[in-house]
Amino acid sequence: MDDKVPAMTIRSLEELVACAVALGAENVDGLSVAEKELIMQTHVGRRDVAALREQIATGIDPLGDAFCALRSAEERRPQGQTYTPALIVDSMINWAKAQGEPARVVDPGVGSGRYLLKAAVAFPDAVLIGADLDPIAALMARANLNAAGHADRARVELVDYRALMVEGIEGRTLYVGNPPYVRHHGITQDWKQWLSATAALHGYKASQLAGLHVHFFLATLQHATTNDFGAFVTSSEWLDVNYGALVRQMLLGKLGGDSVHVVDPAAMPFDANTTAAITCFNVGRQVESITLQSVNTLPELGALSNGHAVAKERLIEAPRWMPLLRVTPKLPEGYVELGELARVHRGTVTGANAVWVTHRDTTKLPESLLQPSVTKARELFAAGSVLQDTSTLRVVIDLPTELDELDPDERRKVDAFLRRPEVKVAKQGFVASNRKAWWSVGLRSPAPILATYMARRPPPSCETRQMRGTSTSHMGSIHARRCRCTLSQSSLSI
Repeated sequence: MDDKVPAMTIRSLEELVACAVALGAENVDGLSVAEKELIMQTHVGRRDVAALREQIATGIDPLGDAFCALRSAEERRPQGQTYTPALIVDSMINWAKAQGEPARVVDPGVGSGRYLLKAAVAFPDAVLIGADLDPIAALMARANLNAAGHADRARVELVDYRALMVEGIEGRTLYVGNPPYVRHHGITQDWKQWLSATAALHGYKASQLAGLHVHFFLATLQHATTNDFGAFVTSSEWLDVNYGALVRQMLLGKLGGDSVHVVDPAAMPFDANTTAAITCFNVGRQVESITLQSVNTLPELGALSNGHAVAKERLIEAPRWMPLLRVTPKLPEGYVELGELARVHRGTVTGANAVWVTHRDTTKLPESLLQPSVTKARELFAAGSVLQDTSTLRVVIDLPTELDELDPDERRKVDAFLRRPEVKVAKQGFVASNRKAWWSVGLRSPAPILATYMARRPPPSCETRQMRGTSTSHMGSIHARRCRCTLSQSSLSI
C-alpha cells in the first residue's frame, strides 16, 4: 500500500469511480442508491484496469492512494478520513490472528478496504463487512474486494457505523479499523444525545465533547457480544482528556482492554501530525491489567505483543494514561515499588482561597460543583478519630475543565460567577494562569487516608472508612466524606 501509484494514473474522482466500476465494484453486496447514482453520473469511458488489478493482487491499494492524492487532507477532514499505512494494518491483523479465528470481520470506517483485504487473507473463511458514509469510498472498497477475489463473502454498507445492523452469528466477530476522527463540533446534537443515552445503558457517563472515535468505541460495545474482539487505531487524545474517560472506563470494564500501543507523531502514521494509539480489546474479558507500549517507529509495533502490563487498580486511579507509558527500571527480585502500595499527595493549590473556598450558603452555584473540604488542620484535629459530619465544613468550588459539560441552567450560574470582579482578578494569578483551564481547581480522586501537614504538631491518629482528599491551600485542605482510617505518626510521615 505504500508503493504509490503515480497521481497521473487516475486524474479525477470521476475517473476513480470509473476504475472502481471496471474492477467490479457492483459485484459486492449492499450497493446503495447513492453509489448507483454516482455510477450513472460518471461519463468516463470504460477504463483499462489490468495494471490496477495486478497491483491490488500484490497487496497495494492504488485506488486509496489515488483518492488521497485527489482529495486533500483538508478536504477529507470533515468526514475524518485518514488512510492507514500498511505497517499499522499488518500489525493489527497479526494481533488479531493471535487471538483466534473470527467468523466475521467488521470494519467501521472501511475507506478503500485496506483492513478487510488483509483480513480476507488472514481469515479465509470469515464474512467481511465494511461501513462508510462516503459513496466513493464504498465503491473503492467494493472494487478492491472484488478484484482480490473476495466478493462472494463481502458486503459494504453505506451507513453510519453507529446505525449499522450487526446480526447475531455463530462464532466470534473481529472489529478492526481506523474510525473516522471528527471533533465534537462536527457531530450533530442527536448523535451526541445517542452517546449519552447509550453510555448510560451500559452504566457509563459520557461527555458530549467526545470526538467521533469515542462514539465508535461505544457503538462497538453496543454491537458486540462476549468473546468478540477488536483493534482500532485512533488519535491518542482519549488517553488523557476528560471526555476520553468513557473509553478508559469501557476498556477497564465491558470492552475488555488488552493493550494500547502509542505511535510517536514523528513516525507520521497519518497525513496529520498527531499521535496515534492502537487499542486492542477482548469483549467481556475480566481485566486485571492492560499492556501499554510506546514506539517511535512503525516497524517497532510488530504484532502488538510487546509493552509492560499496568495493573487495573493503577489505571483506575490515574486521571491520565500517557504518563503510565513510561517504563520504570526493573526492580530487584523480592522488591515491590512503593508506588504500588501507596501514594502521597499534597493536594491541589487553588491560588486564591478567598475565591475558590467558601461557605455553601454564600454562593449561588449548583450543589454538584461545591465539594465539602477540610481547609484547616484544626478541622481534622476536631474531628477526632472519625470524620462523620461535613455539614460544618467549607466548600471548594470545583468547576469542570470543559464548561460545555454543564447543562444550560448550570452554565448560566457558572458564567455569572466567572464574571465577578474578584474572580477576574484571580484569573490573573500565577496558579490560575498556569492551569489547563484557569477556572478549574481540579480536585483529586478519593483518598483512604488523610493527614495534616505544616500544622506544627504530628498528624492525628484516626480511623477512616471513605473519603475524598485534596489540599486547596498551602495550609492544606481535604475534600472529605465520612471516613475511618488508621494512621499513626510512625506509619506515615508528611
